[in-house]
Amino acid sequence: MAHEHNHEDEERYITLVNDNGDEELFEILLTFDSDEFERSYVLFYPVSSSEDEEDGEDGEVHAYAYIPTEDGGFGELMPIESDEEWDMVEEVFNTFLDDEEDQ
Repeated sequence: MAHEHNHEDEERYITLVNDNGDEELFEILLTFDSDEFERSYVLFYPVSSSEDEEDGEDGEVHAYAYIPTEDGGFGELMPIESDEEWDMVEEVFNTFLDDEEDQ
């Protein structure tokens, strides 16, 4: 039985350790469940540490599958490996962006 994660009204953050052993803060953009793949997914992007970025580029959005913990946490993040999963995640992300633009 799948359950919905709806975090639209609350800001959520996740901290990950990068390859250099440094902690990085990410803001969670979207979480959703897929009945087709029977997995949960999280999309997040880095929180900029510099307020005066001049290049104007947004941080790259990262997407991972995860198995929710009993208390609603993310558990272990797992890479998305199949093209079919990436296509589905991309479609959900594009729909999310379209919905955001319409508001």
